[in-house]
Amino acid sequence: MSFLFVALGGALGAVLRYAISLIPCRTVFPFLTLITNFIGALAIGFIVGVVSEKSPNTLLFWKAGVCGGFTTFSTFSLEAFSLFEKKLFFLGGLYIVLSVGLCLIGVFCGKKLAQCFI
Repeated sequence: MSFLFVALGGALGAVLRYAISLIPCRTVFPFLTLITNFIGALAIGFIVGVVSEKSPNTLLFWKAGVCGGFTTFSTFSLEAFSLFEKKLFFLGGLYIVLSVGLCLIGVFCGKKLAQCFI
């Protein structure tokens, strides 16, 4: 049964990720992936802060399913590598620093936001 919760959440996360990818944004810098990873980090921080460990299926649906299907770390890695391949070292480094920094801030803010609901 736990696989079903992860699968359903993953489908929702993937659809949300796809919807963001449809936003028109023509630039060499991967803003949409950066924004998606930040939103995903914010969401996972919020989910961990709000959902009780006593609700394992709810946690599976939101954390492993929705966030797992939504965030794009593999895409982030490919895009950073591609920037380096194109010799865009500053942009590649900036992208890595911003992605990691913003996502850590997102988890922190999500957990703090969750405290407002409990």
